[in-house]
This record gives sequence, structure tokens and C-alpha cells, in this order.
Amino acid sequence: MVNYYMFFFIFLSCILVLVSGFSRSLPILAFDEGYSHLFGDNNLMILKDGKSVHISLDKRTGAGFVSQDLYFHGFFSASIKLPADYTAGVVVAFYMSNGDMFEKNHDEIDFEFLGNIRGKDWRIQTNIYGNGSTNVGREERYGLWFDPSEDFHQYSILWTENLIIFYVDNVPIREIKRTKAMGGDFPSKPMSLIATIWDGSNWATNGGKYKVNYKYAPYIAEFSDFVLHGCAVDPIELSSKCDNTTPKTPLIPTGITLDQRRKMESFRKKQMQYSHCYDKTRYKVPPPECVIDHKEAERLQAFDPVTFGGSHHHHGKRHRRSRSKLKDDDDVSFM
Repeated sequence: MVNYYMFFFIFLSCILVLVSGFSRSLPILAFDEGYSHLFGDNNLMILKDGKSVHISLDKRTGAGFVSQDLYFHGFFSASIKLPADYTAGVVVAFYMSNGDMFEKNHDEIDFEFLGNIRGKDWRIQTNIYGNGSTNVGREERYGLWFDPSEDFHQYSILWTENLIIFYVDNVPIREIKRTKAMGGDFPSKPMSLIATIWDGSNWATNGGKYKVNYKYAPYIAEFSDFVLHGCAVDPIELSSKCDNTTPKTPLIPTGITLDQRRKMESFRKKQMQYSHCYDKTRYKVPPPECVIDHKEAERLQAFDPVTFGGSHHHHGKRHRRSRSKLKDDDDVSFM
């Protein structure tokens, strides 16, 4: 760990600058260069080019893969094409976690894609956990301005010491800034990148109303354009593999440009369907990282007066995989 912080500062400076150009400036890895099979037997298939992989869900099992390295901060990305047609109950996840190493105090940064019945769109959910804080769900849920089953789209995570940003096709959709009041709830330990497809029938579509129907199986999620640009960590000693070869940069951007912020605000105005910050059935006082936007609060209250209006007709569940029951949103364009 000698000189770790100096090396990481230089590394982080480079990361933040490159994010403005996103993965176009970063190397694309072949699957075997960055990832390994996690579970699912033959339900994971590497294509002939070695740069793309399919994972599938059928009656036997789902499937998943995991990064060969642990990472302590960085920029991580993949292009994903989701299954089409009836996908209720299907969950595709692209996320960071260290749950295998820290069972009782793990960290997590999640993209989760939630399937739907025929004629209804996929929804995307983001979430974070720090230090095992699974009793405080920090979910946000959104529609998308495109059909994610028709073509590949890029999904990216920027994770720094004090900031997490989720991106869809290089548009930031959520920004989480570390606050002193969060304490250990901000992810702060090395994590792996993981992708999975699995059966979430008990919660994923309308609170579990609609289940996976295996007559439509196999459900296939396609991944390509892998970017793993982070500070790799030794899994045993948990020491950094960063070095001082990263070139210095004269400027360190704050993370989101004015144009990107405009796009993020537009996305959230048109596509956000749920945010834990405004869920009055779960939290009488919003969690400490929440920055309350009264216009967002009004839009969500109009969307779901019970959840966001403070009525006590029902109570949201707090368990890791028991998500708030949300209404389906109408299609709405973005950009």
C-alpha cells in the first residue's frame, strides 16, 4: 500500500477526464481477458469473435460471469441486448459486489433490468449498498427511451471515492454523492464486476404478480464491448495493483458536464418511475444522501399518490429482493 494514495489520485484524474469521452477512449476487452464463467453450465456461450457472450435462463438454471480481478474504483461498462417478447419475472443484472468476501458487510452497485409482460417495456433499476446496509434500499426505477431488446445499448458505472454515476448510452441517469451522514453506507471496499440472468418471479414484475413463463425460454441476454478500467486489487492482501505509469492530466473534471446534467435532468423528468428518496411509505425521513427536488417529488406523487403522497394504505418491504410495487408507466420519448 506504499504510495497507494498518490498513485490512485493520478489514476482517478485520468478516469474522470476519460469519462467525458467514455469508453471510446478506453480499451475494449475480449471476454477471456477480463471475465470468467460464474455459474450456469452451458447457459453461457462465448461467441467466435471472443468479444461477445450470451447468458440464458431456462427451467434448469440461469447463468452469470464475473471479472477476474477485484477493483477499487474505476469506470466499467458493457453493451447489452436484452431478451424480447414476454419477459415477466426475468432479471438481468450488471453490477459490482463483494458479497462473496464480505458476507455480513458487503458493498454493491447495481444495474438491474426487469422484464415485463408482452406489450409492456423493460424497466431499469439502480441501487447501491455499503457495508451491508441492505436494510436501507436505495432503489431508483426508470423507463427507457428505446426498446433494449432491439439492439445493443451501453450501460456504465463510474465509481470514485466520493461519487457514483450510472450511465445509459453515455447519458448520466443517476448521481450519488458521498455524504458524511451516510457513514459506511457508501460502497468503499474492492468489488468484482458481475453479470447474471435469473428468475425473479417473486418480485420483479408488478411485485410478483407476473411470473417467468418457461414456454418462452430460453431467455437470452447478449453482452459485448467490455470495459474494465479500474484500479485492480490483490484478492488476498486487498492491496492495490495500481502503478505510477498513468499519465498526469492538467485538469480533473467534477464528473458531469453542464450538457450531461441537462440530459440527466431531462431523462429523470420523463423516465423516472420510482425513487427511494420520495417513498413516504418506507422512510418518514429521506436517507441522508437524498437531495430533494420538489418538482421530482410532485411528478412522482402524481404517478403514485400512495407511495409518494404519504398515505399509509400499505407499507413497502425492505428486504434485499422485495422491491416496492410500482405501476407500469406509459411509453415516453427522451432526447
